[in-house]
Amino acid sequence: MTAIAVLGSTNMDLVAYVPKAPRLGETVTGRAFRTVPGGKGANQAVAAARLGGEVMMIGAVGADEFGVRLRAALQARGVDTAALRTVEGASGTAHITVDDEGANSIIVIPAANARVTALEPGDDARIAAADCLLLQLELPLEVVLAGASAARAHGVRTILTPAPAQPLPAGLPAATDLLVPNEHEAAALTGLTDPHRAAEALLQDVPEVVITLGAAGVLYAARGREPVVVAAPRVRAVDTTAAGDTFVGALAVALGEGRPMPQALAWAGCAAALSVQRPGAQDSMPDRADLVAFAAGQGLPR
Repeated sequence: MTAIAVLGSTNMDLVAYVPKAPRLGETVTGRAFRTVPGGKGANQAVAAARLGGEVMMIGAVGADEFGVRLRAALQARGVDTAALRTVEGASGTAHITVDDEGANSIIVIPAANARVTALEPGDDARIAAADCLLLQLELPLEVVLAGASAARAHGVRTILTPAPAQPLPAGLPAATDLLVPNEHEAAALTGLTDPHRAAEALLQDVPEVVITLGAAGVLYAARGREPVVVAAPRVRAVDTTAAGDTFVGALAVALGEGRPMPQALAWAGCAAALSVQRPGAQDSMPDRADLVAFAAGQGLPR
């Protein structure tokens, strides 16, 4: 079983479903509202756990009702929350609008996540015991760098999702094994809108890059190798919330199981394709049986 540590955010998602997202200054009538557990860190943790990973969540929730619900939701999905601290104040929230095409826009209020500024006693050992560390940028950058540095010191593979997109602190790219931005984040990091050119630029700082391209699949690039585009399964998207997190969690499991990179990318793409056909974040993520069956239909091995 692949051991995965996740150092990241835990939020409650407040999701409004609308026919069309409002423009600035516009009011629209929605058709539904849901309150569901989310946060990029927690989403990646759940995605990996549902697919068979042994997952440890490192982060914080607030001392409020949302915090209780967020912890319980992770535990119910098989994630170890021993390193998920409870801090005074509110839990993080994400305010999400989803339109009828499945596209979303998100406002994140960090709250408790902003209090995670350093590794706590025991975190270094938890990271050292993992096969892989998953990182995002919804925690303060100083702790993201501390986690990546700890992983590098212990020879643990580090996968970084640079979202929300922002300049990376000195030292973080050098401690990153695999960078997984979407095409918009890659453009924000490099100033280049062409994914191939952006990947080439990113490889100056990290050894491997996967740029997710939505329905077009993913672009994989590594130093000294020709870039490869792996197509995504063709499905009708209902809600793309957490599709990228599902992809990363699945990729971590696939790589931990020793799958070759092209096969791992295709397997993770199948997981993301399943997730966008269902509403919500963590509730939309496939379990192992669902993914095995779907991937087999795409010609992929178990």
